[in-house]
Amino acid sequence: MTESTGRCAWCGTDPLYVAYHDTEWGVPEYDARALWEKLVLDGFQAGLAWITILRKRETLRAAFANFDPDVVARFDDADRERLLNDPGIIRSRAKIEATIKGARIFVEMRENGEDFSAWLWSFVGGSPIQEAPATMGDVPTQTPESVAMAKALKKRGFNFCGPVIVYAFMQATGMVNDHVQGCFRCEEVRAMGAS
Repeated sequence: MTESTGRCAWCGTDPLYVAYHDTEWGVPEYDARALWEKLVLDGFQAGLAWITILRKRETLRAAFANFDPDVVARFDDADRERLLNDPGIIRSRAKIEATIKGARIFVEMRENGEDFSAWLWSFVGGSPIQEAPATMGDVPTQTPESVAMAKALKKRGFNFCGPVIVYAFMQATGMVNDHVQGCFRCEEVRAMGAS
């Protein structure tokens, strides 16, 4: 159910969360680098609230060279130590290692002629799944598509990409439109996915 504001209730009233809902969440993203960044951020969210990631997003971008996979793929032990000592980010060794490893996989895929964006979007047939659930209670935590994508990501060597994290990633990047009916973004995002 939407709040009286006419938007999905999950974003509450925090201005950062509301702005994210109103301008980013659910918008179809096709840029490979941006998709990789969002996958990394969803991995960093594991065990945390998404608002924590939004509040740290700019410091995470600065720490990880604006999520340039070519730069991050070359991170070494000194970079790992710098990151582990950076109070502006989530200082999880496992998540930092997963980000560096993921950058290397991204670069390897590109060098082998694979487009990361096209590969990810292939799990939803190349265009957004238009769910538009009636209420937040109708939104699943995972789907067959997120299970398949998670399995494929893990097979490639990516970490922090279970089916629940991947479904959140799919929602955020517009691979699925989970803006609820009555949310002003529901039809706007549907139109974006149709174009």
